[in-house]
Amino acid sequence: MMKVLVSDPLGKAGMAVLAKDKNIKVDEKAGLKPDELKKIIGQYDGIIIRSGTKLTADIIEYAKKLRVIGRAGVGVDNVDLPAATKRGIIVMNTPGGNTISTAEHTFSMLMALSRNIPQAYQSVAGGEWKRQKFLGAELNRKVIGIIGFGRIGREVGKRAAAFGMKVVAFDPFISSAVQVDYPVEFAPLQSLFKQADYITVHTPLVPETKHIVDEKAFKLCKNGVRIINCARGGIVDEKALYQAIKSGKVAGAALDVFEQEPPVDNPLVSLPQVICTPHLGAATQEAQENVAVDVAYQVLDALHERAIKNAVNMPSLDPEAYNVLRPWLNLAEKIGLTYTQLFGGSLKSVNIRYGGVVTNHSLAPLTIALMKGLLTPMCGETVNYVNAQSIAKERGITVNENRSNQTEDFTNYIELEVPAGKETVILMGTILGNQLPRIVRINEYMIDVEPVGTVVFIKNEDQPGVVGKVGTILGKNKINIAEMSLGRVHKGKKVYAMTIINTDNDVSAKVIKEIKSFPPIIDVKVVNL
Repeated sequence: MMKVLVSDPLGKAGMAVLAKDKNIKVDEKAGLKPDELKKIIGQYDGIIIRSGTKLTADIIEYAKKLRVIGRAGVGVDNVDLPAATKRGIIVMNTPGGNTISTAEHTFSMLMALSRNIPQAYQSVAGGEWKRQKFLGAELNRKVIGIIGFGRIGREVGKRAAAFGMKVVAFDPFISSAVQVDYPVEFAPLQSLFKQADYITVHTPLVPETKHIVDEKAFKLCKNGVRIINCARGGIVDEKALYQAIKSGKVAGAALDVFEQEPPVDNPLVSLPQVICTPHLGAATQEAQENVAVDVAYQVLDALHERAIKNAVNMPSLDPEAYNVLRPWLNLAEKIGLTYTQLFGGSLKSVNIRYGGVVTNHSLAPLTIALMKGLLTPMCGETVNYVNAQSIAKERGITVNENRSNQTEDFTNYIELEVPAGKETVILMGTILGNQLPRIVRINEYMIDVEPVGTVVFIKNEDQPGVVGKVGTILGKNKINIAEMSLGRVHKGKKVYAMTIINTDNDVSAKVIKEIKSFPPIIDVKVVNL
């Protein structure tokens, strides 16, 4: 039975999903201190958190069994991603559950900022009635600049357009071919700053987006621009924003998030032009329930190896894609395992070519599986689907992948090509009958090998009696032959053969030495798959 720890309040709906799985034991322990979490986290296969739990590198170091971290929400800055990835832990978030909630809160903040609603309320509550003091601004015909046009950014854009605003968006990850699908103007970031009357940010906080709205940006902006941040603290440079408001360059700001939360001694909070909320973007009953249910299902799917959804440190696979790619993932890993055991682990670059049905899906999971296979003989159990890419990067291995339209002997295939000195090693595999993996080529040898169990690869001069002699040696040592494949090539006047034997037993070094002693044999290697 697997164990899941829920370390932040998840709610009845999320807990109900977990409770239905009879193969999962769930412990709900909210409010754990770091030292308390360290003591118990090693017991669990999965953990579900919100923003309250901080999974730092030193805590993750104690998570010896942990396979999945589920974040009920979008931001994962309370999880040390490099540490989790290094340990092979899948980190998932729930980006869809609070999309509408955050978009609505963003627009609520924008409207409240435009009409000075919080300030006017405080004035009236204090016994004043000063209408002229709170002269507002209309949204109609104004330009809103949206930095980050993902799920939330698009929903904000819809609402802005409904209010008669011109929507200008910046998102370098949306290609020009896709941009035509949206009725907004896409512009470079500097152009957005120059045009916008309102600027709202909807990107994750990563090195590329930290302080993306800074002092230089404010210098490009119109006088009287208004800033909204309901995404992550740190996207807007708070010191630069403070100075821009004090100088009059920025008319006001609406902030739901801060670089330090709560914003103790933050001078922005004291400015009358600034309205604030305590990180309420996802704080609706509907959103909280949605993300709780989503994360519960995602964690269960990952633990039971049914699907990987919304993983932030590896490609996601929904159930439909997983069913199609499952045999190909197995094949890709076996190709990698075969290469390293046959040719060694000195890798500088690898080229992976895909053809046929697999090219209709994301290739990233297949490439990760192949890299896992390549690295496992060198790194052992420390390498997995989560950290294979980062380990390859640490080792300086360049990975190139591409889809191919070239005609091959096989319609559907994965081909690995590795430069090895002056030569290039090629392995190709395919799937038979939609389920059965086969390695069908090793360099110039065309073969048909089931990559499973113990496989003996023999290279020899093509002479009579080789197969019989090998069979005799194996039989004498009580090693049963399960399958056999032969491939031949002509090199000048000589003919060389590759004999591949699947065995039902392990093949000892003593047996290998005996096979090698037969003169026509050039090389013998055992591959464990």
